[in-house]
Amino acid sequence: MTEQPATPTAPTQLSNPTHHFSMRFSSTPRGARLARRLAAVRLDAWGYPYDSTAHADVTLLVAELCANAIQHGHVPGRDFRLDLKAVAPTTLRVEVTDTRAERLPTQIHDTALAEHGRGLNIVAALASHWDWGYRPEGGPGKIVWAEYEATKTPVSSAL
Repeated sequence: MTEQPATPTAPTQLSNPTHHFSMRFSSTPRGARLARRLAAVRLDAWGYPYDSTAHADVTLLVAELCANAIQHGHVPGRDFRLDLKAVAPTTLRVEVTDTRAERLPTQIHDTALAEHGRGLNIVAALASHWDWGYRPEGGPGKIVWAEYEATKTPVSSAL
């Protein structure tokens, strides 16, 4: 009896690959900073290099939404969660979930010289859509999300 050699198989490739990054972070400035840095690394790995407009904009969206979660959604002993997804070939979605539902996100329009309070104005300016909702899984808190229509054009060539 002779044994047939095993035929090597190629890894399964998706015709339309999707990307998803999800992680919980401590509701502290350090947690928000780590979330921003890990999102930046993930975007680069997904083909949005550090020198691209999409990378800079989505990283800023992550930073603003995470900063809001730790400043306005903080509950002692509770974390926030960041989800970063490619929901379409050119659409990236940032979702930040916190555990505080009674403090709802609102844009402040009279903040030209204000030191704080412009985060959601920045989100609204960069995102193609943004909104918030209560957590669908029935847990306490809310999700604030923003979608970004991305291109893979480096910042240096966009100037």
